[in-house]
Amino acid sequence: MKKRNSYASPTGKPTQQRGGGSNRNNSKHRNHGLEHATSSKPTKHTTNKSSQHAPIKAPAKPQAKSYTVEQSSELLNFLIAHINMGRNAVKSVLARGQVSVNNKATTVYNFQLEPGDIVTVSKEKTTDAPAFVGLRIIHEDDHVIVINKDAGLLSVASPQEKELTAYRQLTAHVRQSHPANRIFVVHRLDRDTSGVMMFAKSEHVQQTLQNAWKENVQERIYVALVEGTVNKPEGTISSWLKESKTLKMYSSPYPNDGQHAVTHYKVLQSNRQYSLLEVQLETGRKNQIRAHMEDIGHPIVGDKKYGSKVRTIGRLGLHARVLSFTHPTTGKVLRFETDIPKKFTNLFAPANS
Repeated sequence: MKKRNSYASPTGKPTQQRGGGSNRNNSKHRNHGLEHATSSKPTKHTTNKSSQHAPIKAPAKPQAKSYTVEQSSELLNFLIAHINMGRNAVKSVLARGQVSVNNKATTVYNFQLEPGDIVTVSKEKTTDAPAFVGLRIIHEDDHVIVINKDAGLLSVASPQEKELTAYRQLTAHVRQSHPANRIFVVHRLDRDTSGVMMFAKSEHVQQTLQNAWKENVQERIYVALVEGTVNKPEGTISSWLKESKTLKMYSSPYPNDGQHAVTHYKVLQSNRQYSLLEVQLETGRKNQIRAHMEDIGHPIVGDKKYGSKVRTIGRLGLHARVLSFTHPTTGKVLRFETDIPKKFTNLFAPANS
């Protein structure tokens, strides 16, 4: 399936190979293609010896090279196979905006290529891609956009912040292709939670995903950095969550009093001060993980609202690492996994253990 949207349209085209002379001199030698040196003094003989000529200048190296796609492939794999670079080097070329597909620049490594697409790799940046603040697109097609959101960026507007949100930035992004394009909120991450989230490109896709959320979403896995040593290697927390007048979620002591919430966790690493947990949601309630970590006496690092007394890493210790879902139109299961933030793992280095 081809993608219609990308970061920006390229400003340049592949350059033609041409001789080393100036435009003026080339116009004098249209039938030759090479510029000959002339002498200020008359010569006695005319000869074709190379010594009578200035060194021939090699044609300028092309500033871009294009490839025609012959079979369906993800962009990253296609580039690795064609430009003789390693995986990390290819990712750098993509990140610098040096790749375009059908004359549209893209930095999306898993852009789905189809037969007939033209992939162009330039020596320089092809365009100034729009500067996203606090997010990176990791997948985009005609129906959904998947991003990796930084901690500190709102998913959608709040009464205090209406401009710098993931929603507003992605809306501006899709409107580069057509001013009527829109995006639609499917789910949210708290402002101080980083990680994978998705948006829909139509109301129909939004409703398809939301109306069968539990069936469509295969995995939602977080990593949580919590205070103290969690002794039980794995466990499940189940409660009925309610919201207080101060907008804090808490577990009701009474069954069926509120929204049922189920959280599964597994200890990945721990030391005397902290534990790193893999957390999987069976339900998706507001602040569910944060409230449940407080319930077991191990609040998330930096989460003052839910009982944390330390701010060691300068942010909330919660990251949405994995999102896997059934694509609403193709039926294909897509899975996106991001790295655990280094601020989390650094606390378990030998010096801190």
